[in-house]
Amino acid sequence: MDPVRRPRGRPRKPVLLDTAGLGPRRGLHDQAAERLRALIVEGTLPAGAALVETELSAALGISRTPLREALKLLAVEGLVELRPNRSPRVAELQPEAVTELFEAIAAIERAAAELAASRITPAELERLRRLQTEMEAHHAAGDLAPYFALNQQIHALIVASARNACLREAHEALHARAEIARRRALDSRARWDESVAEHRAILAALEARDAARAGRLLADHVGHTGTALLAGLTRPDAA
Repeated sequence: MDPVRRPRGRPRKPVLLDTAGLGPRRGLHDQAAERLRALIVEGTLPAGAALVETELSAALGISRTPLREALKLLAVEGLVELRPNRSPRVAELQPEAVTELFEAIAAIERAAAELAASRITPAELERLRRLQTEMEAHHAAGDLAPYFALNQQIHALIVASARNACLREAHEALHARAEIARRRALDSRARWDESVAEHRAILAALEARDAARAGRLLADHVGHTGTALLAGLTRPDAA
């Protein structure tokens, strides 16, 4: 059974895992988890897809032992569902879980933005400006993949600029699930357009060192993304 549902007639493409230069502190299971995580986030491994160990082992070029460890890591992150006596599968996005996820992310990023407003350095602000400019260029060109990558960098940089290890750890724990959800929400062009403008306003608040406004705008931005995703998930024709 194919672990990924593919349109008929399309040739199967092997998923390759680059093991060159693997450092001594990084096991194969970590590298496999990273590759699988990327495939899930980008939708190559869609929600609900069965993950057949024999086929994934061959595609990734690793044995089943590190593959199973990688799947366990992804299960802890909420990306994979482990099922007794059945193949694991990519976890579905459930409305209730999405609501809780975005409530948590909004709270974390609000606190981070409020702290970052006073702690962010001029160099970090300049980097945020460059990322915003690049992101808007990709938006204008309709290039979603590079836009999304820059979007994630901006969120991570704001959290890092808060200089609070606990907030950063909490944010990183939800990062993978948030990536999938945010990418799905951007399937709506209207939400994509709105998101760009919201990012511009958040940057202006940070530049003004307005902690309350930066926190509110970032929390609202996260909330709007969650609302857009929930609308898509609950449509009668949603797949």
